[in-house]
Amino acid sequence: MRRSAADKLLRLAAERQIVRTKDANELGVPRNYLGRLVQKGLLQRVHRGLYTSPRFSGTEHVTLIEASYQLPKGVVCLLSALRFHNFTTQSPHEVWMAISSNAWTPRISSPPIRLVRMSGRALHFGPEEHKISGTILRVFSPAKTVVDCFKFRNKIGVDVAIEALKECRRMKKATMDELWEAAKVCRVANVMRPYMESL
Repeated sequence: MRRSAADKLLRLAAERQIVRTKDANELGVPRNYLGRLVQKGLLQRVHRGLYTSPRFSGTEHVTLIEASYQLPKGVVCLLSALRFHNFTTQSPHEVWMAISSNAWTPRISSPPIRLVRMSGRALHFGPEEHKISGTILRVFSPAKTVVDCFKFRNKIGVDVAIEALKECRRMKKATMDELWEAAKVCRVANVMRPYMESL
């Protein structure tokens, strides 16, 4: 194993914390180097095609990062987005990800992912990109997250949606105009109106 190739991978693992097989290909390093570094204890295999440094203590968003690698076109939504925006202290045991309504259903064993199908403007309105551990994580904006909670209230409960709206306003993460615009895009303006007027 060439030292410079191994060093490239180890430097990338230290910088990004999670390295994909694709990253090794982009560096011009053969894939088998990842397996060799795992055997030597210099890398750990997190999941198929995902590796990390053994010194990596993790971030609170490590499962979101893993999920985004598994679903590169997905967007973190609902309960996972609530946690990301600190609207709740509870961590969902699944990563909630929005995908296109006509996308194929991927087979992912880890981390556990809960797919939410969205289409048109509802899927493309409000995703934000956050750089975490050298990775771009796509998460719906605070306003879109709150509105989605009302749209999918049958899945997560109306009490969760109301609490999300209150926390969003208390923390000043979205204006009433941003909430109203997202509510119109997702076609829940009439549902949300009484809750928004009561704030």
